[in-house]
Amino acid sequence: MKIAIPDDYQDIVDRLSCFTLLHGHDVVRYREPAADLEQLIERLHPAEVVVAIRERVNFSRALIERLPNLRLIALVGRAATTIDYAACKDHNVLVSTGASNSPIAPAELTVALMVAARRNIALEAERMRRGEWPCTLSHRLSGSTLGIFGLGAIGSLVARAGAGMGMHVLAWGQETSAKKARAAGYDFAASKSDLFERSDVLSLHVRLRPDTSGIVGPDDLARMKPTALLINTSRAELIQPGTLLAALRAGRPGYAAVDVYEQEPVTGGNHPFLSMPNVLCTPHLGWAEWDNFELYFRECFEQIVAYAQGAPMRLAGAR
Repeated sequence: MKIAIPDDYQDIVDRLSCFTLLHGHDVVRYREPAADLEQLIERLHPAEVVVAIRERVNFSRALIERLPNLRLIALVGRAATTIDYAACKDHNVLVSTGASNSPIAPAELTVALMVAARRNIALEAERMRRGEWPCTLSHRLSGSTLGIFGLGAIGSLVARAGAGMGMHVLAWGQETSAKKARAAGYDFAASKSDLFERSDVLSLHVRLRPDTSGIVGPDDLARMKPTALLINTSRAELIQPGTLLAALRAGRPGYAAVDVYEQEPVTGGNHPFLSMPNVLCTPHLGWAEWDNFELYFRECFEQIVAYAQGAPMRLAGAR
């Protein structure tokens, strides 16, 4: 089969041990994103199978209807908001999905960003490389309030780490979050406003769905302390477009640590966050570590093998 793997930013997929599952197939891999829709169509046109690395490619109806050879979109991970499932159904394109959900890597990154941002680690390391020794004052974690918006698998691990460092954990979310908070002995906010007002560090761990898109707005951020830190390692679309940038410029919150962006990849150094000393940016590293890649890509490639053999598959979306 002809298999296309677009947007392999890390240039890593062929070095995973699970890549051997595709042995014998005609695999073409692209590292750089397509410049536009026409180039993307040109790249994917011959493929019967396209590997969708999370949400890096927008599989819109406009794209799908111009890929007559496409029979399977093999998703890396369990879900994607960038696939038009109705268009897939109309054009007889299957969408396979993974089964695993590993919260460890994104939770670790969230904790790392929290410590690095509160203690000015990246800022001071860069200044020291320039020969400076300014040593700015930072903010202690112990005794401060860690707000967790969404106490799911990832949020629970971050909360546990924060509690281990002596932070007071304040959770907010659906009823499942309330039950988990009570079971763990955490405080549960009286409202979303209460969460934003009281948190010294506020970390977003809400799953992106139509009802959670834009769930954080300007009024929420305006309630935060001028010394507070907002962390987003979940999805940029949870925050209304432009809202975080405006809030940071207004001084509430005073700091942010961001791993996700509305348009990815962020290249050329022209994102406004990159010029702000009070923002710590990382390039969507939350899931990007060897164990995670081996797990998620293996599941994806196993579905491709199943398709080639006519075996049962895990199908997502409308099918």
